[in-house]
Amino acid sequence: MACLQSFTYHRNHCYSSIKIPDFRVRSALIKCEKGSENINNIEKKKLKILIAGGGIGGLVLALAAKNRGFEVKVFEKDFSAVRGEGRYRGPIQLLSSALAVLKAIDENVAAQIMDAGCVTGDRINGLADGQSGEWFAKFDLLTPAIKRGLPVTRVICRMTLQDILVNAVGFDIVSNRSRVVDFIEHPNKVTVILEDGRQYKGDILVGADGIWSQVRSKLFGWKEANYSNYTCYSGLTNFTPPYIDSVGYRIFLGLNQYFVASDVGNGKMQLYAFHKEPRMKTDPPKGKKKRLTELFGSWCEEVTSLISETQEEMILRRDIYDRDMIYPWGKGHVTLLGDAAHPMQPNLGQGGCMAIEDCYQLVLELDEFVEVGSDARMSGEISSALRRYEKERMRRVSIVHLASRTASKLLSDYKPYLDFGYGTSSYLSSVRIKTPAIHIARVLLQLLLPRFMTWMIAGFGFVISTEKHK
Repeated sequence: MACLQSFTYHRNHCYSSIKIPDFRVRSALIKCEKGSENINNIEKKKLKILIAGGGIGGLVLALAAKNRGFEVKVFEKDFSAVRGEGRYRGPIQLLSSALAVLKAIDENVAAQIMDAGCVTGDRINGLADGQSGEWFAKFDLLTPAIKRGLPVTRVICRMTLQDILVNAVGFDIVSNRSRVVDFIEHPNKVTVILEDGRQYKGDILVGADGIWSQVRSKLFGWKEANYSNYTCYSGLTNFTPPYIDSVGYRIFLGLNQYFVASDVGNGKMQLYAFHKEPRMKTDPPKGKKKRLTELFGSWCEEVTSLISETQEEMILRRDIYDRDMIYPWGKGHVTLLGDAAHPMQPNLGQGGCMAIEDCYQLVLELDEFVEVGSDARMSGEISSALRRYEKERMRRVSIVHLASRTASKLLSDYKPYLDFGYGTSSYLSSVRIKTPAIHIARVLLQLLLPRFMTWMIAGFGFVISTEKHK
């Protein structure tokens, strides 16, 4: 039976007959199966998976593992720390690849997430000059998704996403106020130790506890995170700009600073303002909006109006960090995923998407291992499955990690016009002559961006096949 029968696109939804209800995937090729709704009823040897961290990655992994018949327990230090819209981390962008993974894991949950999200991939997205507002390069997020029958990119409030995932995983699986501070590996088991002294034993421990991961520190020793040289101001405002129907998000460029404006739905806009400066600086009380005005006040109206409409109390500041890539991500019965394994800078908006893809690949490896009838208690076999997961994810994650760092560097070097200084030719600066490098950069972006964005959207191997399993 052909699975790819029709595709209809509407403003707020992506409807298709694609069914990817289970994890029967080989070489990251998603295949549709007739009657696969009964797969979850197959009796399995149950592995018990312990997950440190109840963020997006930890919860998606718990959902995937639960749906495949594994025992799961999630330990989160503080669910209220998810600050949601307009706070430190803001809404999360879900590219088509991540949405396809969510559909493969749980179609009903994916539908709830897509219904709650705001579609941005159906409009113009890209880079623009901060001073003039003139478009520099545009991203096409819609065409690659439609061609492959994938959901269209959207953003969703982190609190909303968390609520959907927690309700789907179950409150019996998720343990709040339970911070993992240590673990002990046994020959065939692993024991996690919580801050309050409680201990839990399982077959596998997955560190999904973010950039400051305790599990990573225990595995490889504590290391200082890398400061990106950027601080970020984020804010949310009830504001509907005149371009709302044509633009999803836009990155405005300037020398040593850039500004992101994104529609997040429900008549709200989110801003992210990045400025290159030493870390750990602070603003005076009620001084964040004033600082933004000082930094971006001479920029185009699209930027200044968004700052003007944002209330002081809705603006927060944080320094941006990442870590160097490591390999492997774990040892023995322990592994990492998401920001615990590969924290990256947020300028491409891919941290959450990469974590979701990690979850899918990890459960694939564990599911294959169980399905072939291996002894799930054999330490060497469990360790091998975890190392396969890490190896499968390394190439794609490394490219995205490098691209995020490179984008940060390139954005900071943006200088569109020649500067003739203060000499006899200084009057030429007012003529605003564009640097030759800008023309070259624009041509290169026009050539490379479509390929890169297509790879980002569908590069996890989401080639939809109508072939039946034999």
